[in-house]
Amino acid sequence: MSPKGQRTLILGLISLGVIIVGFFGWRALFALREFRMHGGPPPPFAETFSQRETDVKLIRDWMTVPYISRTFQVNPKKLFDALGISPRGNEEKSLLQLNEEFFPDQPGIVIQLIKAVVQGNLPAPTEIIPDTPKSP
Repeated sequence: MSPKGQRTLILGLISLGVIIVGFFGWRALFALREFRMHGGPPPPFAETFSQRETDVKLIRDWMTVPYISRTFQVNPKKLFDALGISPRGNEEKSLLQLNEEFFPDQPGIVIQLIKAVVQGNLPAPTEIIPDTPKSP
């Protein structure tokens, strides 16, 4: 290939590269502008603070300790400490499996212990005071 042909090829490839970079750079600028219009992510558990479950009768033996922890907003360490077992390797086990493995001679004791801990960690009920009308 002649030197003039090489220069033309190199110049064409550089031009093609500049066009590709410009195209994707333009798209990135629009995406960034759209991204800045959105607010940041919500704080963790922000939507669940108002939806905290308080009925311990809903706890069933198919549930896991982390599931109960999220639902009732109780520290999972408290739940595992109440059972006297290590969380390592037991996070994915249901309450029934934990009962069968660690307390085979006491059926239902795990659910009773978990319910007691959850009930003890529920917030005190707050009295809702109705609004009083303002005097004119």
